[in-house]
Amino acid sequence: MHPAPAPSGAIDTLLSLVRGQIVVPADPAYDEVRKIHNGMIDHKPGVIVRCTGAADVLQCVRVAREHRLLVSIRGGGHSVVGFSVCDGGLMIDLSAARGVRVDPVSRTARALGGATWGDFDHETHAYGLATTGGVMRTTGIAGLTLAGGQGLLMRKYGLACDNLLSVDVVTADGRLITASAEENADLFWGLRGGGGNFGIVTSFEFRLHPVSTVVGGLLLYPLDHARGVIKAYDDFMATAPDELSCAGVLATLPGGTKAFGILLAHCGTPDDAEKVVGALRKFGPLLADQVTVMPYPAVQSIAENFNPRGVRNYWKNSYVGEVSLDAIDVMLDYHRRAPSPLTHQILYTFGGAVARVGGNDTATACRDARHAFIVIGMWEDAVRDKEQIAYVRDLWSAMQQFSTGGFYPNYEGELSGQLEAAFGAEKYQRLVALKKKYDPENFFRLNQNIDPGQRS
Repeated sequence: MHPAPAPSGAIDTLLSLVRGQIVVPADPAYDEVRKIHNGMIDHKPGVIVRCTGAADVLQCVRVAREHRLLVSIRGGGHSVVGFSVCDGGLMIDLSAARGVRVDPVSRTARALGGATWGDFDHETHAYGLATTGGVMRTTGIAGLTLAGGQGLLMRKYGLACDNLLSVDVVTADGRLITASAEENADLFWGLRGGGGNFGIVTSFEFRLHPVSTVVGGLLLYPLDHARGVIKAYDDFMATAPDELSCAGVLATLPGGTKAFGILLAHCGTPDDAEKVVGALRKFGPLLADQVTVMPYPAVQSIAENFNPRGVRNYWKNSYVGEVSLDAIDVMLDYHRRAPSPLTHQILYTFGGAVARVGGNDTATACRDARHAFIVIGMWEDAVRDKEQIAYVRDLWSAMQQFSTGGFYPNYEGELSGQLEAAFGAEKYQRLVALKKKYDPENFFRLNQNIDPGQRS
């Protein structure tokens, strides 16, 4: 299918107003620029603007409004459902605006909207500082933070959005405003969990913490022992120290061996970490022990080995409490017959500082869950799409009997008609009211969309 070209008048206007590169379908770079992390996504924008900063974003929004163009916003390009790229219309690409400025005295950092967690961690690590961020360096700070923001420091320091101090945001009516606890506080509340519904964030200011090295890495256990190990992991994490953040993963290792792994980072003292990791090591026989003292940015690179760029992705998720043996049996049954060696299951463990933030303090929901259960469907051959998607849906359905309700929108492969369940009715209606105030025409709709036409 050929992309629908943007109106020539819109492109001419953009050429006269923006400093960033403008890419149209006839350009040699077009196909590469429109690609995102999920290889299933093949959308074709009418025009792409690679913004250099807030001024370019402002002009893009104004031109899109004038010419009634559909708009998508790309930060890191990790949207599993492909919200980063539109068909026809205007793709506002922030990936060229990636600067990060650290203030080591105030322990804060300001990052532009296209920065990735790799960009961010590289700058903050030079000062022995960090904040909670995604577990892949290529993930954009924008999409992750605006949805809440889970990561391997969250049990000690909270979600990414809990460390957010202020944002600069371009609104649907073409204004650049600041949102913080003191200024446009209602918008600041909604941006911490409500996703990209309310504007385009062009810069983020974060609180930083003294984290330089962690005890981190992977512990891998044979699948034959996984039933007992997963149960031991679940029980242990119910009372684990805040310094330990981790995820349990059912995966297939290079060479085809199926295993259960614990990806972990302990940000406390080495002595405390050794005691905690020593307890984890006793859960069962180990296939591999790859846990050691490492720079914090290094632990952020490990998950990239399990999710390479360009393969086909379809995900589903839910929240769970205590993981029963019946739930583990379902997980193991499906893992043994996973149709792709890249497909895996994750128990992303919460608690600690995540649960201590008030349920209504941010738009982020389900802070009291013990784990997010995520089915990461990944494969390479497009002819297997139907089979692979069916497997993910079937496994998710089989696990619903153990769900505590809700889901995390960023991990969901399809959202039609169910977004209210992610936030709960009361919080969702508050978000609807906020959407009516800041984007009543639903200009920003390629996202986990909150419809301003609903009751509030």
